[in-house]
Amino acid sequence: MLFKIAIKNLGKSIRDYAIYFFTLVIGVTIFYIFNALESQTVMLNVNDTTHEIIELMNTTLSGVSVFVAVVLGALIVYASRFLIKRRNKEFGIYLTLGMSKRKMSGILLIETVVVGILSLLVGLIIGVVISQFMSVLVADIFEADMSRYTFTFSKESFVKTCIYFGIMYVVVILFNTISIGKCKLIDLLYASKKSEKLKLKNPILCSIIFIISAVVLGYAYYQVTVNLYDMDASSDMIKVIVMGSVSTFFIFWSVSGMLLTIFTRIKSVYYRKLNSFVLRQFSSKANTMVFAMTIICLMLFLTICMLGTAFSLSQSMNKNIREMTPCDVNLEKKCNMTEDELEDYENREALLADSKVSIRETLQQNGFDVDDKLTDIVEVNTYEDDNFTMGDSMGDIINDMENYYTFIFAEQKEMIMKLSDYNKVAKAYGKETFTLKDDEYVLVADFASMVEVRNQVLKNGRNASIFGHELQSKYGECQDGFISISSNHINIGIFVVPDAVVDEGAVSTNMLIANYRADNEEDGDAIEKELQSMLKRMWTVDTLISMESRRYVTESTVGLGAMITFIGLYVGIVFLMASAAVLALKELSESADNVERFMILRKLGTDERMINGALFKQIGIFFLFPMLLAVIHSVFGLKMANLVLETFDTGSELGSSIVMTSLVIVLIYGGYFLVTYFTSRRMIKG
Repeated sequence: MLFKIAIKNLGKSIRDYAIYFFTLVIGVTIFYIFNALESQTVMLNVNDTTHEIIELMNTTLSGVSVFVAVVLGALIVYASRFLIKRRNKEFGIYLTLGMSKRKMSGILLIETVVVGILSLLVGLIIGVVISQFMSVLVADIFEADMSRYTFTFSKESFVKTCIYFGIMYVVVILFNTISIGKCKLIDLLYASKKSEKLKLKNPILCSIIFIISAVVLGYAYYQVTVNLYDMDASSDMIKVIVMGSVSTFFIFWSVSGMLLTIFTRIKSVYYRKLNSFVLRQFSSKANTMVFAMTIICLMLFLTICMLGTAFSLSQSMNKNIREMTPCDVNLEKKCNMTEDELEDYENREALLADSKVSIRETLQQNGFDVDDKLTDIVEVNTYEDDNFTMGDSMGDIINDMENYYTFIFAEQKEMIMKLSDYNKVAKAYGKETFTLKDDEYVLVADFASMVEVRNQVLKNGRNASIFGHELQSKYGECQDGFISISSNHINIGIFVVPDAVVDEGAVSTNMLIANYRADNEEDGDAIEKELQSMLKRMWTVDTLISMESRRYVTESTVGLGAMITFIGLYVGIVFLMASAAVLALKELSESADNVERFMILRKLGTDERMINGALFKQIGIFFLFPMLLAVIHSVFGLKMANLVLETFDTGSELGSSIVMTSLVIVLIYGGYFLVTYFTSRRMIKG
């Protein structure tokens, strides 16, 4: 009997609660897709380095899934509250007819289990299909061979999804049982007659609190952007987060109190069509949902920042790989080391001797034929002048830079290169070469914020005293360039000077830049492995050589970019879905409660088109309210992320990432809004 009632109830109400059902389906789908990557990427033909990166990505995603499960669990519990509230009158009739609360709990149990099983099955089916495309995406990102690829069903992901969602539904069942146990007949029967009291807050108090909150929020924005590097990494950041969160709460509290007061005084707006009805309905909800609006706003803020940062970081990394790895291998070695610098090494004498010879000589001595294995070889040196430090080149501004960056200090020696050496590297990299007069120098850099500071110094016409020669800058700003291959822009400054200026005894670093002498990728891999193996063996004996290769930089960068992108998408979409679902469920609940109010409007002669317009405005304002403040938060949040990740030059890709983030938000958040509107419109026609 109970089973028949539960199934009949589901049949009657399945369309009314489409958002609840589809939210569960989307949750299951997303959970399965990201947890299935582990079993699908196993089939990809990749090298050892890429395999390790993929394993790290899968492990990280597995850990993130625990957090995602908690968020989805909270969302399901909230949705269950909506279902129970929507059916108060039905439960009241059951009690009037003599049904016990235990049997009512049984009906809810059956309905919950049936909906859970249906959503789980549908979500898993969709997840299995979409996960196949995710495998292709991962293979494309890592440039992997998919010759072993076959259609897969991840048993691990299936079991994990079932277990996690099983736990969630157990919590929901317990919650429903407790809720039914607390029900009172009078409350159930007259729940639809109750309306939340609209208490008008003191507009003066609201205005004062709004101004104070806006000032505190502005200070928090200042701290995470302009004053970011002056903050303590832990305590100051926590304070800023608390200030931002509390200010957000009081902004919603004050605006919800001010809104109706402001518009009641603008009579041309307030009495236009059904605006008075819309505003009072919205104010009633906003006053009772201040805390919920705050949480939703912060979740939307995190969503925008995560998606925007993930997209821009991934794109900038791919761009940097193409730009920053123009050769196959880049070897560097510290030269002219002193015994004090090598005091922590056991083989000090061997290393001291090795620092006096070039990289070529060291490789040849250890059995690596440089000319046979490498081509397009460029060998250059960098120099240091004991009397030319950052403090000397930057003047008084160095004090600010020391506070701004932990890796810069006044006594740090500037990097110097001969014009002929730099031009060799520039030609090999396809960069601009320079010509200089005897009393000129060029400052080359590509680390964005350092370039800005260096440019300030250059514009002031500051001369450089290098190896006893007084030189002036040929240009009024830094020139773009680098000498070491890398995954991002890290060159904080190289002083390129005429060859005659340099003291040949002041060599600091010897560099060897080359391509592999190979006809195909396999031969190139073999040479790289041989070189890596030899250097690894030499590091334990007598060498100071370090190595960067295009393959290693590409693999590690692509792996990091993929991991950040997937985690950003995973958590961002779940947060976005949770925020939109909570708003949608709340609005549907309100629409169900307001059916009689809309019926009264019809009886008063209001046409259907005007009623639909009022409903559209009401839901639109409700969805837009937290999003507006979240977007404002995100402007400064993304700026902070750009400052933290400035070596990746994410700012250059921020425009396209904002477009992609906006597209995701429009599809999911906008989709929930439209479904909510059309479902609510059908409800109020009752």
